[in-house]
Amino acid sequence: MNNKIVLLGYMGVGKTTTGKSLAKKMNLVHFDLDNLIEKQEKETINQLFYKKGELYFRKIEHQLFQELLKNKDNFVLSVGGGTPCYYNNHLLLEDENIISVYLEASLQMIYDRLVEERQQRPFVKDLNPIELKEFIGKHLFERSFYYQKANYKVKVDGKNVTEICNEILEFYSK
Repeated sequence: MNNKIVLLGYMGVGKTTTGKSLAKKMNLVHFDLDNLIEKQEKETINQLFYKKGELYFRKIEHQLFQELLKNKDNFVLSVGGGTPCYYNNHLLLEDENIISVYLEASLQMIYDRLVEERQQRPFVKDLNPIELKEFIGKHLFERSFYYQKANYKVKVDGKNVTEICNEILEFYSK
């Protein structure tokens, strides 16, 4: 079976953790798009946003995303929360060799995760808890159009990584 699995969803929903576990179960390589960008640019995502801006980041993100999807090998790819929303990246997910999975979480679950780790996230590091919740709600609304384009959706609230991976494996085996 020739497929690439791309995990998408808002920041903090567990795309990287799920991707690593899923890849291990499937004996595939796992890529994290943000990590690849950091390696290529030799700077953290926070540094890139601060020094070069979001536009530069999105351009690099798009280029790497395109290159990865052209790869002939199968893999699991975790992308950033905004990846499908820029440069028509959501259209790249329509390829028949790509299985896209939206890891959907509630606003409250995302908030609970991000409020503790917001210093590591360039978009939300300067927000207080009230601003953070409003920001997440607004972003989820704006980005839901792109997330809903995924081939499959897995609700992640109240589920552990094994349960999420098992749902994705069911899609993959169809």
